[in-house]
Parts: sequence; C-alpha cells; structure tokens
Amino acid sequence: MRPDLTHLRTSAGMLALLAMLFLAGCAGTGGERQLTHTHIDYGNADTFPVPDEIQDNVDFWRHVYGIWSRSDVAIHDSDHLGVVYEVVRLPGPAQAGYSATQKAWLETRTRYYTDRVRSLEQRLRSGQKPTSEDKELVAKFEQSGGLSNIYGASDRIRSQRGLRERFKRGLEISGRYDSIFREIMRSHGVPEDLAYLPHVESSFQTNAKSSVGAGGVWQFMPSTGRLYMTVNDSVDERYDPILAADGAARYLAQAYDKLGSWPLAITSYNHGQGGMAKAKSQFGNDIGRIVSSYKGQYFGFASRNFYSEFVAAREVASHPTRYFSEGVRYESPWPHDRLILASSMPADHIARHYGTSPHVLADLNMHWRNALRNGARNIPVGTTVWLPHGSKKRVATPPPPVPTMIARAEPKRTQSTVSRKAVAKVERKPVAKTAKIAATKSRQKTAKVRYHTVKPQETLYRVAIQNGISVAELRKLNKMRPNDNHIQVGQRLLVGI
Repeated sequence: MRPDLTHLRTSAGMLALLAMLFLAGCAGTGGERQLTHTHIDYGNADTFPVPDEIQDNVDFWRHVYGIWSRSDVAIHDSDHLGVVYEVVRLPGPAQAGYSATQKAWLETRTRYYTDRVRSLEQRLRSGQKPTSEDKELVAKFEQSGGLSNIYGASDRIRSQRGLRERFKRGLEISGRYDSIFREIMRSHGVPEDLAYLPHVESSFQTNAKSSVGAGGVWQFMPSTGRLYMTVNDSVDERYDPILAADGAARYLAQAYDKLGSWPLAITSYNHGQGGMAKAKSQFGNDIGRIVSSYKGQYFGFASRNFYSEFVAAREVASHPTRYFSEGVRYESPWPHDRLILASSMPADHIARHYGTSPHVLADLNMHWRNALRNGARNIPVGTTVWLPHGSKKRVATPPPPVPTMIARAEPKRTQSTVSRKAVAKVERKPVAKTAKIAATKSRQKTAKVRYHTVKPQETLYRVAIQNGISVAELRKLNKMRPNDNHIQVGQRLLVGI
C-alpha cells in the first residue's frame, strides 16, 4: 500500500515519501507503452490460429517486441498476460542488464503491487467489497478472464523488460538469411514463415548460447542437434545459421507429422515432442486449452508462451513500418560459395587454393570448432566450407587432396639396384601413360550420368546443394512429386545427366 502522509513524523520519513513519489512518477501511465487491446488480424488462422485463450498473450509479446523499449518494464500477472499492472520507465541509462539502483527500484515497484493485490484478495476472501482504490485492479482482472483470477495473483507477479531495440536489430540481421531460410523451409514442405522462429529463440545472434547449453541462431541443445546435424568435437553445425535451419526444418516437419498441428509442433520446439504428445492426449490440438489448462510438470512460463511469442514475432517482423516508423536497415543477403569437402584437409590448404586466408575462412565457418580454426586438426570429409563470394567462379576446380606421406625404411641402394630401377622406370612409363589415357576416356564416357548415394542424416536439400542443383531439379531428375522430401539411407539418386 502507498504510505499515509499522517504517519510521517520525521524529516527522514518525508524524504522517503518524496523518493517514492519520484519513483512512482517515473512509471508509465499512458500512451503506446500501455498494453492495448486493439484487435490485430494475425493472419493465416488455419496454419497459425490465435484462439481467445491466448489473444492477450500474443498482444503482450507484440508489445514486448515492437512497442516497449529496453527502458520499459511491464509488471504483470504471469498466468494472465492481459493483466499488466504498470509499465514503468527505468531510471537512469538503459543497459544490457539492470544496475543495482534499477534492480532495487524495480523490486520496490513489484513489492508495491504484491501488497495491493494481496490486500484485495484478502478482502474478497473475507466477503468484503472492493474499495474505490481497488477499482483499477478489479477492472484489469475482469477484462482478462474474470475477477476470480485474483486468487493467488500476489504470487504470480512478474516483470518483463521491453525488447524493441533487440528485436529491431534481429530484424536487420535477418536480411542475411531470410530468403535462404524460406527456401529451406519450402524444400522440407513446412510453412516458410517458420523462418521467423529465430526472433523468439535468439534475435538472430549467431553466437547465442543459453544457460542450459542451447546454441546458435536456432538454439538447438547438443543432444537434439546430433539427431539433425553434425555436432562433435570438430564441427558443431548448431552455430551455422544455414545448416541449423535445415535441421530445424527437419525437426518441425517431424513434429508436425507426429502432433498434427503447427501450434503444437512449434511449442514442441521448446517443450519437446513427448511433452506435447502428453498435452495433446488431454486437450487434443486445442492450443488455447493447452496453454490455459495443461499442468505438465515442465510446462512452465516459457513453454506456455512459446507459440504466442512466435505469432507475435511473425506479426512484428512482417509489418516493420507498423512498429519501426524510423525504418529498418536490413542487411544484404549473405553472399556465399559452398564447398562440400570430398577429402579431409587442413584449413590453410583450402585457403591457399582459393587465394584467401585461414582467418577469413574461420570467420565464415562458424560451425568449425577451435581445432579446425587453428589448424590443429584436418577438416573432416563431407564438412561444409563456406568460401568468400566468387571463389568457386575464380577457381573452378576444388582443392586437390592432401598427399599422404607413408614413412618406410628403404633398402640400401647398390649400383645394381639403381640400374634395375632405372630400367624398370623407363619400361613402365609408356604403359602407365597408355593406361592413364584409357582411364580418362572411360571417365569421359560415363561422366554425363551422375548418381549420389544417400548417407545418414542427409536430406534432399543437402544432396541438392552438394551436387550443385536445386531441390526442384533433384525431384525432377528422380521423378518425385513436387512436395516429396522422403529419401532413405543407401538410396541412389540421379543428380546429373
């Protein structure tokens, strides 16, 4: 509760009151920083529906991403996101984290609302009517599900900082990858708007790493990453946005096949397919009822809000002028040449072949671990190597294999031995040359038809990229249906005629 002026008897008390009045004056009380319930058409209701139960949640995250700045903090109910008690403006400069002063100030504001809500709850439990001071709080709950939601609300008070600046920066970075992410999604037969998911996971920060070990733009955990890409002590494809996008598309396609709806498949990206299967067993595909009623052991705040965050991110990202009137400077699509190594070799060998430096390659190839970056270990066969744009046009041939030197003890060289070797060399030379010419002619006859044998973890997209053709061309060569992405390990695919 606010302090009563009649109880202040000392100058210290008066100073404390002035401080609290100043702090209260910093709080947001109007304008666009307040949560508005303006109807927004989130579009594509068949694929990404927004039922009534999560409308407030989506609106809340839309404000977090597109309206509230990092100087704004919303104090709200963690279960009913339509109940926003106050949007406060942080005193002092906005930093990456809270300063000690800002943290103490925010705790004071949060404690103030905790006390107010607890008092209102106690009055209602004892049969008393809400006071005139309670009218604002009562209205918030009545607008967001009913006054009965007040019970337990004092334990559900949470604060959320605005992310407008961070989201805008992510939107700018997304210009590098958006077109290729969409191409990858289409190649796996999933909605291309799933390319917006990194706005929720990482804001397109390529080196993002969570406290629990999830990494990269797409925030794969190591264990899940190993199912959909290469993750080992040499290569960690979670940190390559494009390679990880292919893994994310494969995961989401599989999740949709199992769960039968995109809201559930998207939520499983945070909560797991098994967890969402349990939720579905109770509430079917109704994402609204799942969010409002499912009580799974690990279905906490992050999981309950994950789909709502995605829909909100999709809204803000697809309408940039609506939320960023100052303009968004999208980065240019990332130019790249892709090389798939046919044999193992060190980075400096590749760099010399294409006239660049190992440092440049290390910057381009975020999925290489330190042993590959510093040359301590060869880059494994089949690894993707991103090259500076135009490298393959300038140097048409791939880097040659690195010669393998086999140490052996040679016998003592006598004059007769040298003579015999010299004669044998002269005698073998014409034969070797003839055989080489014959082999070359044989290869030329068969080079027109090329096949690719599918290896473990390979996808249609990867096979196409490795062989320099599009997914559509690969499907056409193999008489596959337009949306068919199914291939099996060991299958021979025609990749060139």
